[in-house]
Amino acid sequence: MDDQQITIARNYLSGSSGQLKLDEAPFRGAVHVETMAEDGSGQTVYVADSASSGTAMATGVVTSLGRIATTAATDERVPTIMELAQIAGMGTGIVTTSSLTDATPASFVAHINRRYCQGPADMVSTLQPVGIPVNCSQYFKTNGERGSIAEQIAASDIDILFGGGTQYFEQFAEGSSTISVIDEAVANGYQVIRTDSELANTNRNNKVLGLFSPSTMPVRWRGVGAQLVEKVDDEVQLPAAYSCEPNPRYSGMPSLADMTAVALNHFEESASFMLMVESASIDKQSHVRRPCGSIGELAQLNEALAVALEYAQSHPETLILITADHAQAAQMLTPEGSFLPLNFSSPGYFARVLTPEGSIMGVNYATNDSPMREYHTGAQVPLYAFGAGANTLPTFIHQAEIFNIMAQHLGLHN
Repeated sequence: MDDQQITIARNYLSGSSGQLKLDEAPFRGAVHVETMAEDGSGQTVYVADSASSGTAMATGVVTSLGRIATTAATDERVPTIMELAQIAGMGTGIVTTSSLTDATPASFVAHINRRYCQGPADMVSTLQPVGIPVNCSQYFKTNGERGSIAEQIAASDIDILFGGGTQYFEQFAEGSSTISVIDEAVANGYQVIRTDSELANTNRNNKVLGLFSPSTMPVRWRGVGAQLVEKVDDEVQLPAAYSCEPNPRYSGMPSLADMTAVALNHFEESASFMLMVESASIDKQSHVRRPCGSIGELAQLNEALAVALEYAQSHPETLILITADHAQAAQMLTPEGSFLPLNFSSPGYFARVLTPEGSIMGVNYATNDSPMREYHTGAQVPLYAFGAGANTLPTFIHQAEIFNIMAQHLGLHN
């Protein structure tokens, strides 16, 4: 998420003269995203993925692309903010609309050399459809390590885990043809839930693992008859403008706000806690060039923030940080995708979103010419803050410093 996604969503959700709950933040700063080369040379890589940037926030250590809370080249485990909070006796939780095994949530709870090793069957595999080989065999439990990301989550002591990813937890655990990763989670004391109705009836005395979809949870919105048009031979026919509508596949899913509220209720009696909440498909819908999907997921983030702010009103020691792991594709252009009056049209894939105000937003995706997906960009990302200590934060930081801000607020020392 970056300013492009926020502006597009604000225009659709609140109108050009309106504002989001995000915009009420008393603090607004900028975060420089950092990643380094895998070879340990220390050479800078300017565009991050969610594994390296998630690791920077979760551990305070800059690492290379694809790594989950491990160092570049030397492959050493790095303690996460969640692990330090647990050692200090604090509550811990992760709430996400992605699979719990996806890069950002995994960075707070697991340690592995490749983000793609989400379940036991993925540890030595080929990443489809691109055909990239994946090898995490050094992390097999038979090698004295902790196994796949799903197995590490199941063996963890995180109090609350809500998201998708059932397909990874239903795989047989390493070395077994009868015991699944879910079975391991149950044996480790987790109450496993799968539906919205079960979410409302969680036991505060249990650790809870909520798995609400096979992988990433369905998004709230989709485009009505959405079309994306690619420029061909310097000629482009403008697509019809479309509005956003509810996604039928979202029906029955718990909202990000509901999951956040249940997590906060779980921690109501805790002296201190650390909760990471992610609206993951702001990013994922940008990858596949679906502006309505991203807008709906930014709405979910905004609603979850409202829940957190209500909690903070009666718990004034709470610090709320809102940021992103990296910037993403999506550029807001003129509805014609051109620089008028000259007939220069934008390259890439172009959508025209009809807003509730009756205007049209041009949204362009042009990081590459792949028919499959866009990629991240290297821009700085925002940092919003509410609550205790927000007014003392620097207005510009490097991403790994987010770890230091959290650790200092919680009184943790690595």
